[in-house]
Amino acid sequence: MAKLSVDQALLKAKSHVKKGEFEEAQKLYQVVLQAFPKNKRAQQGLAALNKPKQPATSQGPPQETINKLVNLYNQGQLTAVVEQAQVLTEQYPKAFIIWNILGIAHKVLGKTFEASEAFKKVTELNPTYADGFSNLGVTLQEQGKLEEAIEAYEKALAIKPNYAEAYNNMGNALKDQSKLEEAIEAYEKALALKPDYAEAYYNMGTILQEQGKLEQAREAYEKTLALKPDYAEAHNNIGTTLQEQGKLEQAREAYEKALALKPDYAEAYYNSSLVYNLKGEIQKGLELNEYRFYLQKVITRAPREKLSWNGFESIEGKKFFVYEEQGLGDIIQFCRYLPILVKQGATVTFMVRKKLHALLSTLGNEIILVDTLPDESHIDFEAPLMSLPHLLNTSLETIPSLESYLSADYLRVVSWGKLLGAKKFKIGICWQGSKSKIDIGRSFSLSLFEGISKLPNVELVSLHKGEGEKQIQDIQFDLTTCGSDFDVGQDAFLDTAAVIVNCDLIITSDTAVAHLAGSLGCETWLILKYVPDWRWMLNRPDSPWYPTMTLYRQKTPGNWEDVFTSVEQKLLSKLNEGKKYE
Repeated sequence: MAKLSVDQALLKAKSHVKKGEFEEAQKLYQVVLQAFPKNKRAQQGLAALNKPKQPATSQGPPQETINKLVNLYNQGQLTAVVEQAQVLTEQYPKAFIIWNILGIAHKVLGKTFEASEAFKKVTELNPTYADGFSNLGVTLQEQGKLEEAIEAYEKALAIKPNYAEAYNNMGNALKDQSKLEEAIEAYEKALALKPDYAEAYYNMGTILQEQGKLEQAREAYEKTLALKPDYAEAHNNIGTTLQEQGKLEQAREAYEKALALKPDYAEAYYNSSLVYNLKGEIQKGLELNEYRFYLQKVITRAPREKLSWNGFESIEGKKFFVYEEQGLGDIIQFCRYLPILVKQGATVTFMVRKKLHALLSTLGNEIILVDTLPDESHIDFEAPLMSLPHLLNTSLETIPSLESYLSADYLRVVSWGKLLGAKKFKIGICWQGSKSKIDIGRSFSLSLFEGISKLPNVELVSLHKGEGEKQIQDIQFDLTTCGSDFDVGQDAFLDTAAVIVNCDLIITSDTAVAHLAGSLGCETWLILKYVPDWRWMLNRPDSPWYPTMTLYRQKTPGNWEDVFTSVEQKLLSKLNEGKKYE
């Protein structure tokens, strides 16, 4: 505190306030509080600075006018609030409180940019108004401007060190930057200031869940509910933690609690669909999967209402437009439904990324492949690809389980056959998918194939491209790679398909390669995490989607070693049976 005593510092701060030198006063109060956090005079002085002050009549509208705006906002008349606030900002351009109300109304209306511009004006007019900086941070964060958002939160906290909401918001921004530990620290600070802060417990739970700390995450959600029993999102997230642990009935009950509180809660319906599908009740699961159109984070667009198909109306002679959604594996798995539409008499156009056209053309010449949206005049009906199983009333017993429905290019098969030779038992392998949230827990280390590589007469062939490919440099066993020209053209998977057909067996993690091998009718051993993606269900060694596929599952979460021990033993038995070669 330099050479000033506490009393001298407080007197000087008071003098600054009288002169209108608020920033200087604020700094002195903060210095005192850093040394003496419980000093009441400093706390009160800082609180008085942070409290929004009604500007003088010459600079701001009468309190009655502000009250009318607030009442309009509380009545949900947001457009009227914006219109009137904009007029008032012209009359009273220095009235920061009007700019703040304008920003809040814009934000609720979803006009994030306009809201952030209003909040910037608030902070310019009153640089000691902590709420203005916090509000600005939220709108910047919604625009993806995370560094700027964090800077705004820091300014809010510099003004108001006990601002729990700003710490919580900062935690959210840090989470969006994948700085999970720093985010948890921010939430902990929020909770230290405000122990009954349900939102902070909830947000901490989401990070713990993302880190795989499921029990701790559930505890955080339960604390949320102890404070706020009607928090539907917390019930939903308890459901997802239980689902990840394989406790499907308990998960379903949690989703039902969420829906009892919030009957239009799309996330809870969608998560329920995953439970039903995992249990093999796919007819119900596929029906609930249609709620994906209404998720907060949209997966795919819903069909246009006038073009939607109910699954019953005749499509004989109709132009049916299908559009891709989600990942490459999803496209390969569900394109099997397109020929069914053709058999029902429709002219089928499938909009899918261009690089898959060559592979998918082997579905049949009747299917028209495009990569741009056709004119509406050329569409009678439309549906996203993954709605077709539901629209065609698929049940576990009626899955179109074809041994193969895609084909590898013949000339490439011959060419790769010559390059690979035919002396050993060839196993095509893949160990990691794209580095995204969906891949968490389902990829494994390439090093786990070492035991298999040492089996007699076995040759491992890498089918891998992209994430995880660098692991090849670190292994201490033989692995055949397909060279730098492998699938480098504009068409995806053509070389991969040809190499797969030349292999005697495919062993892979849950990636697009698994779907490709299954669609080609090749023998495939799929290695799955404890609770896998919904399509693989639970507690069965086979897949109704792919007749040539065998499923090897973790018996405990995270334990790949035991799975590979089982695979290695099964493979040794297969080789000893003399089905192939020596």
